[in-house]
Amino acid sequence: MNKVRIVSVFLMFSLLANLFVTPIASAGDMEKNHVFETKLKAVAKKTYKYFRHHTDPNTGLTYDIVRFTEEGKEEATHTSPTNIAMYLMSTVSAQEMGIITEKKAVKRIKVTLDTLEELETWNGLYYNWYNTEDGSVKTDWGQFISQVDNGWLTAGLIVVGQAYEELNEQTSRLVDAMNYTPLYDPEVGQFRGGFDVATGELTEHHYGMFYTEPRITSYISIGKGDVPQDHWWKMYRTLPKEWDWQSQIPEGENVEYDGVTVFEGSYEYNGLKFVPSWGGSMFEGLMPGIVLKEQELGTEALGLNNQRHVELQIAYAEEKGYPAWGFSPAATPTGYSEFGVPTLGTSGYEDHATVTPHATFLALDYAPEAVQKNMKALKKLKMYGKYGFYDSVNMETGEIAKAYLALDQGMIIVSIANYLEDGVIRDYFHSDPIGKKPEELLEREVFSIQ
Repeated sequence: MNKVRIVSVFLMFSLLANLFVTPIASAGDMEKNHVFETKLKAVAKKTYKYFRHHTDPNTGLTYDIVRFTEEGKEEATHTSPTNIAMYLMSTVSAQEMGIITEKKAVKRIKVTLDTLEELETWNGLYYNWYNTEDGSVKTDWGQFISQVDNGWLTAGLIVVGQAYEELNEQTSRLVDAMNYTPLYDPEVGQFRGGFDVATGELTEHHYGMFYTEPRITSYISIGKGDVPQDHWWKMYRTLPKEWDWQSQIPEGENVEYDGVTVFEGSYEYNGLKFVPSWGGSMFEGLMPGIVLKEQELGTEALGLNNQRHVELQIAYAEEKGYPAWGFSPAATPTGYSEFGVPTLGTSGYEDHATVTPHATFLALDYAPEAVQKNMKALKKLKMYGKYGFYDSVNMETGEIAKAYLALDQGMIIVSIANYLEDGVIRDYFHSDPIGKKPEELLEREVFSIQ
């Protein structure tokens, strides 16, 4: 038998062997994944419909919340910097998933950017509430400048500027004008919560907890050069051991980064170590990950911790006997409230048997199979409506908050886009120098949760 025939026979047997060792279930798994992706796309379409129907066409500003009651539909025609950011990133997400064309996306976003250039600001930072009809400051709700809300708007502008080259000059101009230095306390090395323009005073409290959503503003401010890099290390991973009022006394050790001593502490629940958030809610922990590459770069810190919080939220719901999981601040039938897993926070929010869908979708990259099952559970609870998933449901009474929030709708559709389109929104954010520059901060850290 010549060499050619020997090789041919070997290749034939190799191919046959591969056919037989390939798991029979793989074809079914592929079909399941396809079905799941189709369902996610359907959710995204309904979710984006909220933004299409509830964004003022003249200003490009999205309504904060819409409620459906027995009396009819109630529309809250005011908006925040975070809501604006969610509209911007949701529109990019919708275009990336083929829900709208690029031409329509650019046209819609341009209206919003033009409005942003005209809105009243403080040091380039935006007030917490504007009227959507004309962009005037909603002064009856105060004149507050929020650190975290502005951070989300900056993130949204960065994403848009990288997604659409023709908008980059305008978004860059807006981002450059947003100066975070006045909100920073150099003596403490942390941000204040915000500034009250009417009284001329910064908030007394600092954003000291690291594993909470204001870290998005910290990351951006370092990337912009508005605050020093060592700010990243001056936030609390856990609170100091001597603060005995916290829900657990942390275990850990001091580690030095860039000349700053960091207490790398952790809590423990259900046999797993984790770094806590303030309230134990999903969006505190995982919302920054819709733009930051925490899973990819923070494999021994933020990414790993996100995974733990997802696992422990699911375990907590099972322990309580709830048919669904996902605890995070959300609308209630009569208002809005904070929900969380108490043991996952330093001073955790109560769960009040209330689950919110946006918490499910924030977990997509970490537990897609669990998300798929939870979507089914939520639909069984009659949580699916005209604009996708309603905002919350009580696990004990079955009472549904038939409301849609721009914030929560945004988290849902951006999370879906990242999952279906290989982290597209994160890629846009990190392709900007502001998003790229601090990446090593994500990479270097090691949490004490191994």
